[in-house]
Parts: sequence; C-alpha cells; structure tokens
Amino acid sequence: MAPKMDSAKKFLIFFGKSLFALLETLIFTLIPKPRKNVAGEIILITGAGSGLGRLLALKFARLGAVLVLWDVNEEGNEETCWMAQDEGATRAYAYTCDCSRKEEVYRLADQVKKEVGDVSILINNAGIVTGRKFLNCPDELMEKSFDVNFKAHLWTYKAFLPAMIANDHGHLVCISSSAGLIGVNGLADYCASKFAAFGFAESIFMELFAQKITGIKTTIVCPFFIKTGMFEGCTTGCPSLLPILEPEYAVRKIVDAILQEKTYLCIPRFIYFMMFLKSILPIKMGLLLAEYMGIFSLMNGFIGKKN
Repeated sequence: MAPKMDSAKKFLIFFGKSLFALLETLIFTLIPKPRKNVAGEIILITGAGSGLGRLLALKFARLGAVLVLWDVNEEGNEETCWMAQDEGATRAYAYTCDCSRKEEVYRLADQVKKEVGDVSILINNAGIVTGRKFLNCPDELMEKSFDVNFKAHLWTYKAFLPAMIANDHGHLVCISSSAGLIGVNGLADYCASKFAAFGFAESIFMELFAQKITGIKTTIVCPFFIKTGMFEGCTTGCPSLLPILEPEYAVRKIVDAILQEKTYLCIPRFIYFMMFLKSILPIKMGLLLAEYMGIFSLMNGFIGKKN
C-alpha cells in the first residue's frame, strides 16, 4: 500500500507543479516578463567581429555591459570593440581567438579572468557554414563546422561555467539555428553541428536543474536564416511564413529573450508550428510540406561563409 501512496503523492506534486508552470507561462505570454538589468555584467560574445555577433555587442553596449569580444578576425573584432565603446559599453576588450582550438580557448579564458573578471553571460555565437552537398564537402571543412559550431561550446562552458556555479549567477546563451531542429537540403554538416549545439545546451540546462542550481539561466536560440554574410544567396519559397530574417530584427528578439530569461527562442514563430507538424505528420506529408515551403531549394545559389 505504501508504494502506491508514494506514487500518488509524487504524481500530485508533479501535477501541481505542472499546473503552476503552465499558468506562469500563460501569464508571461500575455504580460511580458520583467527584463533583467545587465549593466556592469561581463558578457563574452564569440564571433563578435562581424554579423550577428557585432550587432549583439552593440546592443549590449547600449545597456551598459562590460564586453569581452572574441573573433578569429582581429581587424573586424577591434572595429567592433571601438564601436561598442562609442555606443556606451562600460568597458570593452577584444581578443583574437580561434574558437575551434581548445587550447586557445582555455588560454584566453584564463587571460580574460585575470584581466577582466568572471564572465557572467556567455554567448556562443561564432559559426561557419560550408553550403555544400554532403558528398561534395571536403572532410576538413566538415570537421571545421563541428569544431566551430559545436565543440567550441564545450570548451567555453568548461572554461566559464565553474565560476558561474561558484557565484550562483550566470547566463548561458547558445545561438543554434532552425537547422538545429529540422534537417535542411544541402546543409548536412551544418545541421548536424547545430543539432549537437542545441542538444548540448539543453542537456546542460537539465543538468543544472537536476542539481538545483537556479542562479544560472539558459537561452537557446533557433532562428531561421539571417541576412548576414553566412547566408548570402539563400532564398525562401514562402517568405510570408519563413522570411530570411533582417539582422537587426533577429538581434532585438535575441536580446529580449536573454533579458526576459527565456529558455527557448525560435524566430519566426512559425518554426514552433513546423516542429509540431514534424512530430505528428507522416514522413511523406512532412516532405511535401518541406517542398511547399521551398526548403528543398533553399540553398540554390547559396555561398557558404563564416559568420
């Protein structure tokens, strides 16, 4: 009898907490969650030398954050640093870093801790894309995709998460992709690396939750393709539902999600519906939907580049 009572008690606790979580979600859907203050927070952004990373840096500079900017492109990264200072960053530091190299990440992480302090918000944004069919993609390019788009997340988390845990304060931001949720024609290695990044970030979120570490937040971002240099020439077959995103719009949504401590962000919202359809539709209907949305021809004329 005791095991049955114990199971019933656990179920009632689960049911009560689930109802509370659902109610909380509904409330914050109708009423925007209060934004946290990031003034003085030390924010590290990888891939800050151009594109999305630069725009994120400038946005957080206006909010009074201390910025640590990493990019393999020294010139572009220094330019972002100057721009961030002009935009009001409390302090801004530029470090030339190839995030695909584990030893370099660890070395610069130690340097940042000594020269700047403990990073409290980590934004893994750096990414590359080959834009080639799987059998036409050289092995070294596929390996590079995984090193930058996924493995770099392992090394940066290892470097900066311990201090966040010790301080019970931090925020982990993974810039994944809609291609980390749904396979895309012509992007096999990119999709695989972004699926890995999403799964890793979600697993660490679960790990922290299981350890009852509540002071560290997670935000996983899955945008459709953005008009940066990475996706030049990319087209969409259904621009009203799946538009190629304007960088400024994407950055505004990402920063809002971070400030409101949202765990997941898909842009545009239609991505949520696509994931629902993917889970319930027969595979043939899913393929027909992908064909209708233009996902099969998405990469026509596409030129892969670094973010």
